Amino acid sequence: MSITPERLRRLTTGPGVYLFRDDRGEVLYVGKAKSLRPRVRSYFQRGTDLSPKNRELMKLVADLETIVVGSDGEALILEANLIKEHRPRFNILMRDDKKYPYIKVTVQEPFPRVYVTRRVTNDKSRYFGPYTNVGPMRQALEVIKRLHTVRSCRYRLPKEAPERACLDYHIGRCKAPCVGYQTEADYRAMIDEILRILEGDTEGLRAEIETRMQEASAALDFERAATMRDVLSGLDSLARQQRVHNAQGGSLDVVAVARDGDLGAGVVLKVRSGLLLGREAQRFAQIRDETDQDLLASLLSRHYLGRGGAGTADLPRQLLLPTDYEDRELLSEILSDQAGRQVAVHVPRRGEKRRLIDLAEQNARQVLEDRVTALAYAADRAEEALFSLQDELDLKVVPRLMVCFDISHTQGSETVGSAVVFENGEPKRALYRHMKVKGDWGNDDYRSMGEVVGRYFRRTVDEGRQVPDVAVIDGGKGQLGAAVEALSLLDLPDVAVVALAKKEEEVFVPGRRDPIRLDRRNRALHLLQRLRDEAHRFAVRYNRKLRSKRTLRSELGDIPGIGPQRQNVLLRRFGSLKGVKEATKEEIARIPGFSEALASRILTYLGR
Repeated sequence: MSITPERLRRLTTGPGVYLFRDDRGEVLYVGKAKSLRPRVRSYFQRGTDLSPKNRELMKLVADLETIVVGSDGEALILEANLIKEHRPRFNILMRDDKKYPYIKVTVQEPFPRVYVTRRVTNDKSRYFGPYTNVGPMRQALEVIKRLHTVRSCRYRLPKEAPERACLDYHIGRCKAPCVGYQTEADYRAMIDEILRILEGDTEGLRAEIETRMQEASAALDFERAATMRDVLSGLDSLARQQRVHNAQGGSLDVVAVARDGDLGAGVVLKVRSGLLLGREAQRFAQIRDETDQDLLASLLSRHYLGRGGAGTADLPRQLLLPTDYEDRELLSEILSDQAGRQVAVHVPRRGEKRRLIDLAEQNARQVLEDRVTALAYAADRAEEALFSLQDELDLKVVPRLMVCFDISHTQGSETVGSAVVFENGEPKRALYRHMKVKGDWGNDDYRSMGEVVGRYFRRTVDEGRQVPDVAVIDGGKGQLGAAVEALSLLDLPDVAVVALAKKEEEVFVPGRRDPIRLDRRNRALHLLQRLRDEAHRFAVRYNRKLRSKRTLRSELGDIPGIGPQRQNVLLRRFGSLKGVKEATKEEIARIPGFSEALASRILTYLGR
């Protein structure tokens, strides 16, 4: 449909959103208006002094779509959502518009969990963040880990629970409330302390930790006292990093932008009770023709109003802006409605709050200078991979103990299986196992896999060893089905089974028709690949060893007078067929049970 003058005249004078599209239907630009008709017509009227960007836009516009809404506020929210959905090329681009991590505390659960997430939902959980500077987040988690034993599993306690405690209990990372070893009241008291840490109440908690340290020292429990000392050190470090200028204990978000030519940056500082708890940073592109108010409007709209906006997780009582802009009062109304209380939006001119704006502007300039605001994953990459794997595969527990199986054979002979074990993302070679496949399955990898998986887990249970959280199968749906069938005979419902297929690196899970395709850069996939490759290496090595022994025994077995027992003696003495060939007649003759005549016969048959 062409954009005719008649069509423009028929536009409503009410509020709404307009979308300009090109001749292929692609959205080029999304805008909002308090009155659609005059705003949209202004693009087409002669004599209108359009910016260079808008002149280029109008050369490409072939169609127009308008959406009428009931109020200016609805238009503002809809614009933010449509920009997030379509990412039009003529709107301000936010290059770093990514999901930063939060610390999530599931306070709505009887036994809450504490973990890192990039998804913010309205599920009554408490969210702390976002953390674009990962240091404070890691330090907070380290303090929590040293002080408390929070469960990492995803069971819906107490309705859903495993039959036995997982590895976290045995290594002291959890007190196993899942099997009744810790009461709900004791667990909730622990969560209350964690919330205090995340809320920045480090001073109030410090005195309590000092008392615990002194009590442990008096009781000669020096290990516990040392742990409390480390916790105190962590709390002090958090307090130093979080403290900002005196904000009278207020609940504030402080916003600022910076620009340099065609690039720009914006930050939102989250200040709670005088502590800086988080900073979100965004980097803009293609902004040469945009004003500072345009950048500010874009940052605020997508941070607070777009679907899944980071700012909706914990709205402040005051929002401080570096400069005024058209929708400031409207933004205050929308945020107040979302929060259920007044959220004031101010532009401070002097005093302490203006100094907070200056601090935010320093941060924005630093982000712009760095040109990179991606997270610097510093510590414990293996730990992150485990939590990522739990998330991607929707596992009930963090897969701290994993076993991977592979089958190797030589055209149906010397069929062997391997089982390699990773603990906390690292090889646990003392628990590696390999075994000869007993069944005469030939090239049937499915039946061989079923045998190996069944034998491994049966022996694990019989020996009283810790049962792995996850079994990874090298293969596709066929191998996965065989492994699941073998486990079903052993009554091990808590073991998750997945398969990793080599060709496309697809992950298959039971009961799901389509495979899971993980991003090739995903650490969870990298961990699965390491595990799979190690199982393959271990299986192939054992297969080659058996094949080599068969070759050696075949050549030695052709020598008259050399039976299986003497073959074993020669191989133990000289290590290999090559070693036997290089031995002298005297060296062979000195072996008990061998003579010079037999030694000569051996060397003659071996070509010496």
